[in-house]
Amino acid sequence: MWNTNNVVFKGLHVIAWIIFVGLCIEAGGLLVNFIISLYKPSLLPNLYQKLDLTALYESSRWAFVGSYSFILAIAALKASLFYTVVMLMHKMELGNPFTPFVARRILLVSYNTLAIGLLSYLAREFTRGLAKRGFITDSLHQFWHDSQAFVLMGAVVYIIAIIIKRGVEIQSENELTI
Repeated sequence: MWNTNNVVFKGLHVIAWIIFVGLCIEAGGLLVNFIISLYKPSLLPNLYQKLDLTALYESSRWAFVGSYSFILAIAALKASLFYTVVMLMHKMELGNPFTPFVARRILLVSYNTLAIGLLSYLAREFTRGLAKRGFITDSLHQFWHDSQAFVLMGAVVYIIAIIIKRGVEIQSENELTI
């Protein structure tokens, strides 16, 4: 049983690395898109993910920068989240999972997840306000359609982090009494 858990854990570690690298590439691609779009707006329809915000750029440069800032912040937070997960899995030992390091990292995962959810919600409301003012924001919804899921996941992971933190406290109290 222990060997199976170890193999699954190592497999999940590899998957976390793959997701982390993919999210870094996505965040980097979006950042390059943003920089290019500021200096050469004519290239907007040809950039990464076919994220054509030409109409938004032509209507209002501030709305374009605001929307793209949300996109970049969410992409960076997702990459940061998986970096934390990768580092947690790298340093965590399955034989002794209740350590202060693990408790801090899981708490950090919950904060990152909650931040992604809340920022996605703010971005969705921002673009909804832009749409009410007549701006075309249809291509932006793909970046924050899952805000409720991130908020819920952040809350669940926070509860787990608090339980693990309490487990670490109890374990250290027990070690002191022996």
